[in-house]
Amino acid sequence: MSKFIVPIQIRWSDIDQNRHLRHSAYYDYGATVRMKYLNGHGLTTEKMETLQIGPILFREEAHFRREIKLEDKITVDVEIYSAKEDYSRWSLRHNFVKEDGTIAAIINMDGAWLDLVKRKLAAPPDFVVEIFKSFERSGDFAFINNSSK
Repeated sequence: MSKFIVPIQIRWSDIDQNRHLRHSAYYDYGATVRMKYLNGHGLTTEKMETLQIGPILFREEAHFRREIKLEDKITVDVEIYSAKEDYSRWSLRHNFVKEDGTIAAIINMDGAWLDLVKRKLAAPPDFVVEIFKSFERSGDFAFINNSSK
């Protein structure tokens, strides 16, 4: 399976007073890539509404390594690096890569599924599980045991 990679067009509005990518833009780009992946596999916002389930985030953390400037060409990928066996909880990673191959930033995030009717954490339906099984696994992927997270 090949890694899902999206080229990003940096916008002027994403640049801060230091002439590099503002911190919150990294999170926006990560969310865009995640949703492109899910939408591309049929998990649209309409499908989530039909399934009465939605993703929630517990943690999102960026590690900034190199500046990204307006003129830079970057790609952002998404991979799964941990999950419960039923994919009720999961952790995804986004790598921000410059044209020369330099990793400019990494975002790690932990999430789960919310039952939109009961407003409680829930195991996802098989349709969602199959999509999460299709994510590229990171080299350090591990299943989460039931006593953690």
